[in-house]
Amino acid sequence: MGLVQNLTQQLGAENVLTGEADRLFYGHDVFRAGELPAAVVRPGSVEELQAIVRAAYESGTPLVTRGGGASYTDAYAQRRAEGITIDSSRLKQIEIDETRATVTVEAGVTWAELREAVLARGFKTRFWGSYSGLHANVGGGMSMNAISHGQGCAGEAALSFDIITGTGELLRTGSALSDKSVPFFRHFGPDLTGLFTGDCGVLGVKARITLPLVKARSAFATASFSFPSFEALHGAFRAVGIEDICEENFGLNEVLQQGQLGKADTAAKVEMAGKIVKQSGVLKGAAKLAKMAFAGEKEIAAASHAGHFIVEGIDQAEANGRIALVKRLCSEFGTEIPNSVPEVVRAMPFAPFHNVLGPKGERWLPCHTKLPHDRVVPFHHALQALLAEEEDCMARHGIVVGGMFMAVGSTAFVYEPAFYWPDAQNAYHQRIVDPDYLAGLPTYPRSEANEAEALRIKGRVVDLMHQFGGIHFQIGKVYPYDQDHNPPHWAALKALKAELDPKGILNPGNLGL
Repeated sequence: MGLVQNLTQQLGAENVLTGEADRLFYGHDVFRAGELPAAVVRPGSVEELQAIVRAAYESGTPLVTRGGGASYTDAYAQRRAEGITIDSSRLKQIEIDETRATVTVEAGVTWAELREAVLARGFKTRFWGSYSGLHANVGGGMSMNAISHGQGCAGEAALSFDIITGTGELLRTGSALSDKSVPFFRHFGPDLTGLFTGDCGVLGVKARITLPLVKARSAFATASFSFPSFEALHGAFRAVGIEDICEENFGLNEVLQQGQLGKADTAAKVEMAGKIVKQSGVLKGAAKLAKMAFAGEKEIAAASHAGHFIVEGIDQAEANGRIALVKRLCSEFGTEIPNSVPEVVRAMPFAPFHNVLGPKGERWLPCHTKLPHDRVVPFHHALQALLAEEEDCMARHGIVVGGMFMAVGSTAFVYEPAFYWPDAQNAYHQRIVDPDYLAGLPTYPRSEANEAEALRIKGRVVDLMHQFGGIHFQIGKVYPYDQDHNPPHWAALKALKAELDPKGILNPGNLGL
């Protein structure tokens, strides 16, 4: 009996998908597909997940783990046609222990589901999700090391993992490594929890994740600033980051500021901003509605570089004090503008998956790097020079590059160029994007030439990031993790891979392994 037939018997035909449309969708990330999987399997329990890995190990069949499907770095692209894709979306158990102040989730729980569950009890996790959290799940976020909402990155928020190794065994990390203990603390001997963060699934399959809980804060304040240059934006973000007072920060260049805001009409803005009423009270919400729809639109869209900040406090007085410091620091670099954007982000932290296409229906492909602050501005200048060299080509092919920015803690700055170009939608867009929204977008004929040039220029940008010592989250199969790698470190990583996944069946190709 073949592996697919075996898994069909164990999971039921409804949880082993072999139709071409399903295989194409689940094998396709935001940007492209690899080889189509032979089947997509959907375990409903950790025991079923373990059985899948064990069966694949026995047959030597490659396994690819798909989280919420928000990757754009080929992370769950199959290298071999006989590979099996694991869809974790049925792994939904959430266990909250208020006494221990922990929450344990199965890998398929989305960040939005986690936040809703713990907020209902008055808690939050220190890191609580990426902007894609309606789809992106906790298992995928830990494997890719997501950023966005809350403090730091996803991996820093993990206490303990239940990991299924490439042989089908269950490995527990942190305090849970002891049969007499529970997952309440990360460090007990060597930090094996950290080993499995950012591994893109090559060292093991995440089954359960335990995170610490802290009290949620309802008091918050926001601010937005326009900066005359990227250098000014970076100076402000560095100054704010080192104070360690923000729950969230993000910046946009004029392409994203004007493009994303320019598409929506006033009615759409009012509908989105209506979420603010639930978040901040009727009177305050009504005021923000008016501000977003009318007062701030021109100033926000006109910003060359805009920065947005959200702070929390134990009460409104503390939140106001924190935002006052943000404003004082940013005023040295820019000018305050209406704070509608961070107010909406606070009210709608997990937005619909509309941004996987451009504001005019263009294809979208981002890349990013994290840099130490002293290398940020030199990298920016080098990037602008590179894009100037490509200006004629970009104009011929309709390629536009936007930019999103973020300070992560006090030491790192995220620089994320996003490429847009006219091209046809793919199977991913047609299934993941809201049909009504999709129907309102322009469409384009397939253009292999436009895609090829966008990919070529993006490749140059990624090479430039590497030259400046930039590092990356969600490495997948795209970023040059194996280049210029410290030899003892690389040897240790390969040895760990051989020990934990001796047949090399788990996510082959990720991290260059």
